[in-house]
Amino acid sequence: MGGGPDLLTILGPTLAAAAIVGYLYLATRRTQQWPQHRNIMWTLGNILAAATVSGPLADAADTNYVAHMASHLLLGMLAPLLMVLAAPATLLLRTLPVKTARRFSHVLRSWPVRILTEPVVAATLNVGGLWLLYTTNLYPAMHHQPALHILVHTHMFLAGYLFTTAIISVDPLPHRRGYLHRSIVLIAALAAHDILAKHLYIYPPAGVTSPTAETGAMLMYYGGDLIDLSIIVILCARWYHAARPRTPTRELLTSN
Repeated sequence: MGGGPDLLTILGPTLAAAAIVGYLYLATRRTQQWPQHRNIMWTLGNILAAATVSGPLADAADTNYVAHMASHLLLGMLAPLLMVLAAPATLLLRTLPVKTARRFSHVLRSWPVRILTEPVVAATLNVGGLWLLYTTNLYPAMHHQPALHILVHTHMFLAGYLFTTAIISVDPLPHRRGYLHRSIVLIAALAAHDILAKHLYIYPPAGVTSPTAETGAMLMYYGGDLIDLSIIVILCARWYHAARPRTPTRELLTSN
């Protein structure tokens, strides 16, 4: 694929390493200790994302449809989930100088961010992008056009991150939709993802053999459901916590 994958192979791990170092540096600047589990989630999420564009899995994904599906699950679903749970925006707001933090806060409240973090929009970009990739000539074309190869991987990660943020974000959002709204969008997105997997089981992309397509589709279906189940559990837990009646004892504890 020429220079495209080579560029992605270099940029992916480089950006991931910079993100990990930057995050951990900010975490050490906190006056109060930043939760260690968030450091781990951010680090692991970046490592998984980098592994999908550089290394054995990335090499296999260029020619193997099953390996490509594994990359899809890691880059578009699991890595974003881990990184969203690491709350990077919250860390930035708590460690940046006041003036810089205010500017960043204004960016978070801007109309582009407001639109992109609307659950319906985020779900459309995420799952709709997958339908476009696998049901058109985009999938075979990306293996022959370096720029398109980079664009597809970039979109897959960013769309997955936006969607996960819109559904379960622990970071501040310009508007946080109600739990019922987010739950309905999540169920619809999950259904669209599963329907696509079933469609690909019968009608694989051009150049993919039937046995390989069946294995890849099953990985997409069951692997995607497993990650989506984690998102459902997290969303329900947050919903339960938000709706839990506040007793006088709880109010006293939370006020201290």
